[in-house]
Amino acid sequence: MTTDPGGPEADFTPEQAARGRALRRAQAPWLLAARLASLALLLALGLTHAGARLVTAAARPAGGAWWARVFFGALVLVLAQELLELPFAARVRAVRVPFGLVTQGWGGWWTDRARGLLIGVPLVTGALFAVYGLAGATRWWWVWLALGAAAAVAALSWLAPVVLEPLFNRFTPMAAGPLRDALLALAARDRVPVRDVLVADASRRTTAVNAYVSGFGRTRRVVVHDTLLSTATPREVELVTAHELGHVKHRDVAAGTALGAAGAAAGVVLLAALTHWPALLRLAGADRFADPRSIPLLAALAAIGSAVAGPASCALSRRVERRADRHALLLTGDPAAFIAMQRRLTVANVADPAPPRPLHVLFGTHPTAVQRIAAAREFAAGPPPVG
Repeated sequence: MTTDPGGPEADFTPEQAARGRALRRAQAPWLLAARLASLALLLALGLTHAGARLVTAAARPAGGAWWARVFFGALVLVLAQELLELPFAARVRAVRVPFGLVTQGWGGWWTDRARGLLIGVPLVTGALFAVYGLAGATRWWWVWLALGAAAAVAALSWLAPVVLEPLFNRFTPMAAGPLRDALLALAARDRVPVRDVLVADASRRTTAVNAYVSGFGRTRRVVVHDTLLSTATPREVELVTAHELGHVKHRDVAAGTALGAAGAAAGVVLLAALTHWPALLRLAGADRFADPRSIPLLAALAAIGSAVAGPASCALSRRVERRADRHALLLTGDPAAFIAMQRRLTVANVADPAPPRPLHVLFGTHPTAVQRIAAAREFAAGPPPVG
């Protein structure tokens, strides 16, 4: 039996590849089931009278007032999804424990879930008050809401690094030393303004390694996990940082924010058209869209739109990540270290080097490890001879 030089056998031991496949097979059914269950719940509530009845019942203690229907409708919707998803999320955590990826106890896990709710409930409630307040005030509510949705996406992208991310991790400047100097010199050579490189205390939760760039303007930051610093060699950390500098160089966060803002505005326009369809409103048990009893319908349509757009979003993300990989190779000129870094990330994260293509097309946000290593080898080989 011959070995495919471009397959996982070329760069990962059989044990490493099997370990990645085992984790993927163990957790993928639960992750997929969670998505399907959440979608099924929203469809059951939004495309039948059940959701409207639930909103009415929740608001009854407050006399069924408009504000109560909006507030309790949002609260019930968020809590129902959280309760449905909890068993699946807990199972995924349990699956990851034997693979050595979990360092956080159940108490910390529950605290993180509570933090997520404390963020999600106000955001959803505020958004729904804006939607139904405008819908009841003007026939052009969808125009103002589309503009507001775009502005909200931009604001969250700006604020998340300094407001939301610190709620889940502590960020400290990388300690002075040769590595910090090398990373800042790398950014200077790339002509990318980076005030500092931050280290996130990811080891509180996991042994997995990662790095990312978020924010833009004064909130832009390159963040590396402390697990990466304790696992990878300095040169590999440089390669990871070079990849993140590629995102900054190509303004990927700003472009993603602009695309997200445009998508949010277009989504509002489409939702407005659908929610004014009388047959759909009757199906949902609402007389008109401005009635907060249509909240479950709104959530169901948004969930359908998100599910449909998901594969296209993943394809765009993979393209952006490939470009950042190419940037790292051009900036460092070190494909051998890049390949070593990809091996390190794959093994440390217990990732499947070559997941099934349908699964990757639907949910993969990055090229597979095999694809990234193959691209580095192609880069090392240089352009093919002419003639």
